[in-house]
Amino acid sequence: MNSRKFLKSSTFLILIVFMISAVLVSGCAEQEPEETTVTEITFGYQPSTHQVAYLMAKDKGWWAEDLGPLGIETIDDKVFPTGAPEMQAMLSGEIDVAYVGAAPVISALASGLDAKIVAAVQTQGSDVVLRTELPYESPEDLKGLKIATFPPGTIQDTLLRNWLAENNVDPDADVTIVPMGPGDAMTAISANQVDAVFLPHPAPTLIEEEGVGRSVVSSGEVQEDHACCVVAVSGELIRENPEVVQQIVETHTRSTEYVSENTDEAAQVFADDQDWDIEVVKASISDWDGSWVSDPSLVVNSTVDYAQVQYELGYISTELEEDDIFDLSFYEAQDQ
Repeated sequence: MNSRKFLKSSTFLILIVFMISAVLVSGCAEQEPEETTVTEITFGYQPSTHQVAYLMAKDKGWWAEDLGPLGIETIDDKVFPTGAPEMQAMLSGEIDVAYVGAAPVISALASGLDAKIVAAVQTQGSDVVLRTELPYESPEDLKGLKIATFPPGTIQDTLLRNWLAENNVDPDADVTIVPMGPGDAMTAISANQVDAVFLPHPAPTLIEEEGVGRSVVSSGEVQEDHACCVVAVSGELIRENPEVVQQIVETHTRSTEYVSENTDEAAQVFADDQDWDIEVVKASISDWDGSWVSDPSLVVNSTVDYAQVQYELGYISTELEEDDIFDLSFYEAQDQ
């Protein structure tokens, strides 16, 4: 082989080796996960004692104290009247973590929300409140009445409709169900614009204290030990910053235990946040049938039941199972 041919062959081989190396390097670079650092977390919550564990952790400074070492520099929150607009905010990326009813999470998941429930917040804790002058012995006494409750897809709406149907009361034909937030519903029953409300505490106690209505059915009677509020976290946060989610669950668990053991302090924290009369809040916590919990396994069955009820009501077009709704790993990791 002459020198010119040898030079061309060598050059050609070098080019091939260079190209292969470039492809390999490029491939390796593409396979390496892109590091993402979250510095800001936004919570969503509602004006109910159901979610006072969030407020307690905020009041104690535990969110900042526990999440700061993980790089979280800013912690914001937004208040929502009910779960429906809260889930819309989560769908649009406005909030990362939601203290919210389990049922609205189901509706949002069926609409494409990328999130999972990682902890429970509480069970039961809502009442059917009837105007004082109206008689009540059974659910059939509600026929012909106008009842205000949270919008379709929420815990209260889902429970109420299912309970009425199970007791020979057609929720569409026999009663008029009016979707309202808690403030509007309390105003409506006080103004005699509705005959009854189905609301979470402390609203039922305030209505009773004002002499407008009386609680006739607690939500534990509607469905015993039913799930109410939960902690839902965005899928992006779960995948990209699992250590932050782990700490959120641990701080929530700590706060829940503290609230359960210090109810007067919890009442004061809620009253200060929402400008409520402290005595009304204390009375509500004394009267309600709810319990603050953090273990998500306690609410799995009833939450999956909600998904089936919503499917049967036509609220969602997809049947959801436990794995579609929950990620129990973060709570379970606390015991390891």
